Amino acid sequence: MLAAMAAVLLAAVGYQCAATWCWIMGRTRRDSEDSNCDSLSRQAAIRISHSLPDLQTEPLKQEYVQEHKDAGKKVLRQTTLPIVPDRHQTFQRQLSHRLDLPSIQFSICSLERADSSIGLIKPELYKNELVRQSSTDSGDLEFCGKLHFALKYDQEVEALVVKIFEARDLPIKDVSGSSDPYIKVFLLPDRKKKFQTKVHRKNLNPVFNETFLFSVPYEELRQRYVQFSVYDFDRFSRHDLIGHVVLKGLLESADLHQEIEYTMNILAPPQEKKDLGELMLSLCYLPTAGRLTVTVIKGRNLKAMDINGSSDPYVKICLICQGKRIKKKKTTVKKNTLSPVYNEALVFDLPAENVYDVTLLVKVIDYDLIGPNELIGCTAIGSSLIGIGRDHWLEMLDNARKPVAQWYPLNKCPPTNINVTKNDQQNTPLSCLNSR
Repeated sequence: MLAAMAAVLLAAVGYQCAATWCWIMGRTRRDSEDSNCDSLSRQAAIRISHSLPDLQTEPLKQEYVQEHKDAGKKVLRQTTLPIVPDRHQTFQRQLSHRLDLPSIQFSICSLERADSSIGLIKPELYKNELVRQSSTDSGDLEFCGKLHFALKYDQEVEALVVKIFEARDLPIKDVSGSSDPYIKVFLLPDRKKKFQTKVHRKNLNPVFNETFLFSVPYEELRQRYVQFSVYDFDRFSRHDLIGHVVLKGLLESADLHQEIEYTMNILAPPQEKKDLGELMLSLCYLPTAGRLTVTVIKGRNLKAMDINGSSDPYVKICLICQGKRIKKKKTTVKKNTLSPVYNEALVFDLPAENVYDVTLLVKVIDYDLIGPNELIGCTAIGSSLIGIGRDHWLEMLDNARKPVAQWYPLNKCPPTNINVTKNDQQNTPLSCLNSR
């Protein structure tokens, strides 16, 4: 009996030990599998991270930036920056930490005033000599800026190419303290075409960069010359003339088969001298009829020539061609006035082919019953002049069959380039005309 109980107890203990051993072994196996899974997932994560850019393949590098604010005192600032991989070296210019900052010296310096001539157009730098209109009365004119342009003759199209680059240092013409400049280009004396640039608003240094073509044979350029007229645009009144640039001797200065640049002074018209008064004239030309009508409208603020502080003025106009007085006409006399009103038309015969050969000499004279008549003042109109006389004449030709009016300040003597022979016959027939 006792032996049987001992055998049963021993079997139960053995079963319990076997179950405990199996449980321990199973727990150990599960822990091992879990650790293996963790290591595999960790390795996979590492492999995934290695597929990304190498963010930290080398130990961190320390750089120092030294600020040279004081030679006796150095301040060190430690910065820890990542290392950029080789494939990112193309972006070095965008990374501030790639700059060699210790080699840069930071200091405060004073800048000296630069030479005022830097950036300006210097005519002496051009190889070709500039040719300006020779006029003995140009000494009374003032410069009002510079014009930069170029000329070239294009053999293929048989045309003169005129390029207008820019104008510099133009005078102020508007009350706003600026100007609205534009340029008209003429090929004289046979001015078959005229061109005009765009208007540049409120600009004293306009840049045009415009090109124009004048169809003309190359050999005819010996008798031609180019004129640039600079204007200030005015919306509500007559455009103000700023000045002229005239280039003569187109084939004498250089070979125009190559482009030649010029920089020339803009010649301002003569200053208005109102101490002698002003005279208003209107011009109208009929090309088909060959008739020029000069209307003497009125005068104002004339100089007093008589003892009583007044004058008896009348106007005399002479048509001059090649130094000869072809025709002269005069208005009636207005008694005791310094602001006469005439409204009288004086008509001259002028063929269309000779409009560039003649000049009008206008004189305002005080009539005296006793003694010789006295000259109050005079002015001149024509394409060979400089100033408002030329501008008015060319505008008349641009507006055929339409009257064009203009105020003229009177001068003490006519322009010096108007030479009238002393022994010429007055009212000479038109023999000198058509003799070009």
